[in-house]
Amino acid sequence: METAITGDAAPAKKVLNNAIISLTDASIYQTDTLVLSQVNITINKGELVYLVGRTGTGKSSLLKTLYGHLPFKKGEGNVAGFDLSLLDWRTVPYLRRKLGIIFQDFQLLMDRNVEENLRFVLEATEWQDEVEMNERVNNVLVNVGIMHKRYAMPYQLSGGEQQRVVIARALLNDPALILADEPTGNLDPKTSEDIIGLFHQISRETDTAVLIGTHDFYTIKKFPSRMLTCADGKVLEGNHLIMDA
Repeated sequence: METAITGDAAPAKKVLNNAIISLTDASIYQTDTLVLSQVNITINKGELVYLVGRTGTGKSSLLKTLYGHLPFKKGEGNVAGFDLSLLDWRTVPYLRRKLGIIFQDFQLLMDRNVEENLRFVLEATEWQDEVEMNERVNNVLVNVGIMHKRYAMPYQLSGGEQQRVVIARALLNDPALILADEPTGNLDPKTSEDIIGLFHQISRETDTAVLIGTHDFYTIKKFPSRMLTCADGKVLEGNHLIMDA
């Protein structure tokens, strides 16, 4: 898979082994409020991990820190080769080109069809060759199973189809890591299963690391994988919540 990105133009620190996310004794802040402390996480290439926790326990703050929306203030942190402590407004865009970020509310451009939504991202990340852009759009739409919706407007799509477009958008630049914040929050149970299954397929077939922040215990019980729990100001390995079906 080719991209039009040349060079990172941002500070990076060498990561050992296959680690895509590496946090050591990290503190996660929301503005000036300490949300999580002594965070130690390693997530490797091709690994799919669930991030669970009750509302207000820091899941979204952690995800926002990983993609540079919140500043990294304490500890050691590396995401896709970027030292989080060295990021600033000039370098965050280069980190995000290594990531696919997926939100609960889709954030599609409602005045553009599916293809135009995807081309907008390619053009914003410096793709220029029309043949390569067309091929890349084809590839990601096939990967998420909605090639037949290429020219549909977002309002013509179901919630599950819109989320597949969002996943396609996240895959455009062949990311090292997908960060998904409540990706099934607006979906029915069957569609949620399809979307979580698609994330598992992506991690297996592309070696992309996937970190999913979720409350959707019913679905993730059907697709077991490694789990991290935000609780009591910490990030704990494993499931530390009662997962009701």
